[in-house]
Amino acid sequence: MVEKAPAPERPEPIVEVNNLSKIYGGERRLFGAPSALLKAVNNISFDIAAGETLGLVGESGSGKSTTGRVLLQLEAPTSGDIIFRSKNITGLSKRMLRPYRRDMQIIFQDPYSSLNPRMTVGDFVGEPLDVHGVCTGGPERLDRVAALFRKVGLDPAFMKRYPHEFSGGQRQRVSIARAIALNPAFIVADEPITALDVSIQAQIVNLFQDLQDELGLTYLFIAHDLSMVRFLCHRVAVMLRGRIVEMGPCEAIFEDPQHPYTRALLSSIPIPDPDIESTRRPLTFDVSANLPPDDAVLEPVGDGHLVMRG
Repeated sequence: MVEKAPAPERPEPIVEVNNLSKIYGGERRLFGAPSALLKAVNNISFDIAAGETLGLVGESGSGKSTTGRVLLQLEAPTSGDIIFRSKNITGLSKRMLRPYRRDMQIIFQDPYSSLNPRMTVGDFVGEPLDVHGVCTGGPERLDRVAALFRKVGLDPAFMKRYPHEFSGGQRQRVSIARAIALNPAFIVADEPITALDVSIQAQIVNLFQDLQDELGLTYLFIAHDLSMVRFLCHRVAVMLRGRIVEMGPCEAIFEDPQHPYTRALLSSIPIPDPDIESTRRPLTFDVSANLPPDDAVLEPVGDGHLVMRG
């Protein structure tokens, strides 16, 4: 794999999240008590600098994907503020959000379910160009889509094919081509390699790195695979039950984890040595007995390294 680009000097953040929460439930029923509340995202704050990749990690159900969807206003937050390029976009209507959609895109976990099976992949990639009126005519659109295919490593001759004619890795490349069609500044990558074979995962991660170097992209990279996070990301935020319990530079998180949940996650990374792996015992973490109190906050423990105590 290509070497990770050095972390950029931290300019003004392109994305800021302040005290963001997303709570489901509480709806009144016809009979009985209101439904139970689920704090999927619970009062989290972070920022991402231009050209930076922030990795968001945690077990299933920790709130990672919900954070990504709320950040792009695909779901409305319950409370908190989302600042994009110094503008508060929280609660904007669909019409007012439209100009920001060009600059903020998402890549989903399952490339097959995110593609329209009735559309050719060329039309799928070109659809954002039509919606935002980027191209003036058919030939220009065709050239733009062909260039996008080449940029993600696909033959433009495939543009007239349908999603079922592609492998998982090729379908994810199609999804990436659509995501970059409008030259966005910020992309949420929601576990984009989880559904792929290991060898293909490395290729897709390399593609993310190449596109970042070429286009100056900023990523929120949501993932389970911590080894890929270490390779690609400049900073890491660790989520537990809707809260960020540790955050900091990638090497600080991996070399000197402070929260017991982070240490347990890192201990689960497989070691490619059968002799070591057969005797190694990952650390355990009792979530129910170690949830941080509601008033717990992130405290500095190093240069840009924050941990939640309690």
